[in-house]
Amino acid sequence: MMNRNHVAPSLNKPANRFAGQSVIANLLLITLWLWLFQPVLAYFRLILTQEDFRTNQLVLLGILLLLGWQIYQQRLRPRLDAPLRWRPVPLLLVLSTAVAFLLTERYLDINMLSALLFGLGSYGLAGLWLPAEKWRHGLPAALLLIGALPFGTHLQTFVGYPMRLATAALVRDGLHLMGIGSVGVDTILVFENGVSKIDLPCSGVQSLWTGLLFLLAATWLEQKRLGLKWLLTAVFLLLLLFLTNFLRVAILVLVGEVAQWRLLAEMLHVPLGVLGFVLACGGTLLLLRYFVPFISHAPALPATTPTLAPRWLRPALLLALLAFGLLYTARPVTGLTGTAVPLTLPLELQLTPEPLKPDEQAWLEKDGADTAVRYRFNWRGHTGSMILITSHTWRAHHRPERCFEVYGLTLHDSRPHLVTPDFPLRYVLLGDTADAPRVSAAYWFQSATQTTDDYATRIWADAQLQREPWVLVSILFDSHLPAHHPDTEELYHALHTAVGTTIE
Repeated sequence: MMNRNHVAPSLNKPANRFAGQSVIANLLLITLWLWLFQPVLAYFRLILTQEDFRTNQLVLLGILLLLGWQIYQQRLRPRLDAPLRWRPVPLLLVLSTAVAFLLTERYLDINMLSALLFGLGSYGLAGLWLPAEKWRHGLPAALLLIGALPFGTHLQTFVGYPMRLATAALVRDGLHLMGIGSVGVDTILVFENGVSKIDLPCSGVQSLWTGLLFLLAATWLEQKRLGLKWLLTAVFLLLLLFLTNFLRVAILVLVGEVAQWRLLAEMLHVPLGVLGFVLACGGTLLLLRYFVPFISHAPALPATTPTLAPRWLRPALLLALLAFGLLYTARPVTGLTGTAVPLTLPLELQLTPEPLKPDEQAWLEKDGADTAVRYRFNWRGHTGSMILITSHTWRAHHRPERCFEVYGLTLHDSRPHLVTPDFPLRYVLLGDTADAPRVSAAYWFQSATQTTDDYATRIWADAQLQREPWVLVSILFDSHLPAHHPDTEELYHALHTAVGTTIE
């Protein structure tokens, strides 16, 4: 009779060897995937460390805590030796996102789009190991993690401009019906930007991002099914958020612009934003609970067994990811190839050229600026520095507030200022600490036909078939000067006229 104690070790050796090979192959597959998306990992490191993304960091922390709790509740235990499964949809998602990432990096170089592709592709990669049902049910959690990226900022830039225009037009028409015809769209836009914190998560277009995150989290926790009814619920949420923001802006304009109670309007904008957001999310949660069906947890048929991947799939996938990594090419550097045209300025404006720093020059070259010049200036005893960046693409332009903060200055205030009715600029107060402003700054974007302080307006100008050159004019004073100081107003006029002549 055979001794089982002597037989068992010999039977376990092939199984242990196979498990060890699976662990090595799986780790190699994950390593190649991360190697392909290494530029995105550098972007993630930026998001996780910079104070500008504090809201995203807090949102991500909350999502990770929820995810950890759900994994603990469902007793899920990831296994590095899990066998690869044959899943056509996840496999297609992996390959398509990898190819799209290569094209994006080569021709667009948009960090958010690359990060989105990494998130979707990683979810597809997980589907090659997870059971099909768990993979499908994990889609809201995956979208929630992807949604923690700073989409709010980009929504503010790309969607915020047309949304603010539509809201302002509706408010203007509503005021006209009430017999108040003196308030135009431009007045509403300037007033609303000045009295409201446009980066507040429950205010304006930012609420779209925050609201969709809330809906995804509620869908995941309530175990609701993604489908047509869920899409209708999402549309309902967006309409509610737009309506509450419209009412918020209308009340602010009535109180602050029509009644001239500006201080009261400044006190109301946060409570109105929070109240509208809470009401919209509360109504959507009720609709989600009673309108959207639950995920079906019917037991699988006995004949249903996991389909293991064919032996050729793992080496083929490894070779594909290796080839993708070797084919990776960043977008070529094409900037700063033009020659700056001298400005015709008043003689009392003394300019001294100030060379760009190497990292500044590299950034402008990468993003396709035509020209960039920086000067130290002296204007009637007021000193400071200015930079003028000419470009045919919005990518080479930016919000100067970010640059001021990079150089160690604290942002105290940033608001629109009308030099003339057709010449708006952005007036900025800065300091070394959060106590009091020490210096002031101003900037605007200018083309041959338009001047704006709104970065979104600059971006949407590139939607035209025939792009025109734009100039970013950014001025940083060495002292704190009021927005309506007569000397600075004349400096703005002189620069605005000189830049306009140069563009033409």
